[in-house]
Amino acid sequence: MNESASPSPARRYRPRLLPTIATVAGIALFVVAGQWQQGRMEQKQALRAKFDAAVAMAPAALPGDASDWSAWRYRPVAVEGVFDAARQILVDNKIEGGRAGYHVVTPLVLRDGRAVLVDRGWIAAGETRAQLPVAPPQAGDVTVRGRVNIPTANYVELSRDAPAGAVWENLDPSRFAATTGLSVLPIVVEQTAPASVTDNLVRNWPAPDFGIEKHRIYMMQWYLFAATAAGLWMYFNLRGPRRKEMP
Repeated sequence: MNESASPSPARRYRPRLLPTIATVAGIALFVVAGQWQQGRMEQKQALRAKFDAAVAMAPAALPGDASDWSAWRYRPVAVEGVFDAARQILVDNKIEGGRAGYHVVTPLVLRDGRAVLVDRGWIAAGETRAQLPVAPPQAGDVTVRGRVNIPTANYVELSRDAPAGAVWENLDPSRFAATTGLSVLPIVVEQTAPASVTDNLVRNWPAPDFGIEKHRIYMMQWYLFAATAAGLWMYFNLRGPRRKEMP
């Protein structure tokens, strides 16, 4: 019997270098991606907490000298003034309950002379595009209860020209001011209660989707990839080479 042919008990199996490096790099990449998704999830959770805290506040008047309107986003407010019916606009392509329609937006001139856009709610479109719905605001002094929102400045329009009529594709306070000549605050008040008994506009302002669950799922996927890569490396390397059975 040739003893030199038998494997030495002192000899240990060493994992291959290149697969090990690739596995370590992959695990590091998966963990970093998972941590990034976790950070985004925690940021969205903080935004959700701020939203919940804002909507729980009592209605307040708009501040006179707000430098950061983002701190007022979603806060309930009660504003007093007079609607400027002549500058009312309809924001197109708004869907409610599967029906097409418009958001009725009317500037409200406050008692201190400032003006703010009020999204009074949704109204169904007419039978044709030429038949615009009629939704006149209440005349005289009015108290509007609603929540503050900040329209996005990142929008796409089919034309770069300023809107020529009452129908607008998007709501942009700065563009509204430039087009109508009426300076308005850089926010919109989404009205939550009717100002009169004849107001039949639909007011459905759902909570925004912060995407918390999306980031949570992505985070778990990346961590699972890291665990799977580590498990596969251990399975194929730490068990050592299989010995061939003698016939």
